[in-house]
Amino acid sequence: MQIGIDLGATKIEYVLLDNNNIEIKRDRVHTPKDYENTIKTIIQIVKKLENSSGKFNIGICHPGAVDKTTGLIKNAHNSQWLNKKNLIKDLKTKLNNNILTENDANCFCLSEAFDGSASHYETVFGIILGSGCGGGLVIDKKIISGANGLGGEWSLNQMPLKDTPNLKSDKILNFSNRVEGYLSGKSIEKRFNERFKEKISAKEIFKRYRGNDANTTLFINEYKEILSRCLVIIITTLDPDAIVFGGGISNEIDFLDEIKKKTSIFVNEPNLKTVFLKPKHGDASGVRGAAILSRQNSI
Repeated sequence: MQIGIDLGATKIEYVLLDNNNIEIKRDRVHTPKDYENTIKTIIQIVKKLENSSGKFNIGICHPGAVDKTTGLIKNAHNSQWLNKKNLIKDLKTKLNNNILTENDANCFCLSEAFDGSASHYETVFGIILGSGCGGGLVIDKKIISGANGLGGEWSLNQMPLKDTPNLKSDKILNFSNRVEGYLSGKSIEKRFNERFKEKISAKEIFKRYRGNDANTTLFINEYKEILSRCLVIIITTLDPDAIVFGGGISNEIDFLDEIKKKTSIFVNEPNLKTVFLKPKHGDASGVRGAAILSRQNSI
């Protein structure tokens, strides 16, 4: 059996999977907002799951990436207390387990490629559209994280600018110019408020869109266009067999067929073979992927 732990910004979810991917136990607890208590919470979870069953391999997924030279976490924007920390090293002082860590979007993608909605496909790209935005790449059921641990980090791509940019401007590297600055839940709320002078949640924006509200219909139709254009770089660079869309914003999207049609126009491929999918395991994909990761490493 394997333990999977998903370190979210607001909750820590954990699962115990048997070797047939059956969930023995799955639960969640509140995420502490500091590193020391995060370590303590992980240890408590492991001890609880191992109480009468021996030691298990542990897989942990988290925001950001791990520097392959130093082992330090980087780019964990929504969980700043993890940055510049060596999670494996610090846990090893208290736990005598085999421990692996990996980006949360990569684990989401691994879960869906391994036994989820994309299990029949070779090259799978996973997209997280939630409060933030992320991506992961799995080929032949193995995570491809790359030389810098940034494989699949599609959300860091800079959006095309209408005018010739001033290359000395700090705005070129500004969050708002990235894919995440247009597609994440926080960005949706920010841009809607800037445009229509109304502070409402992304969930409410989509609800009003489904109710045919004029402002939100205009806004979401533009969102469809932006999302489709942002998918072009994935298609033209990786040409995956499948793209799986996860996260809270993806849960609100009921127009994937429309997105695929728009994307096919932008890549000039009317018979686009890449399939667009929703996740089989839903919000549990990340934590399940972490457990599967720990098993793969033990083989």
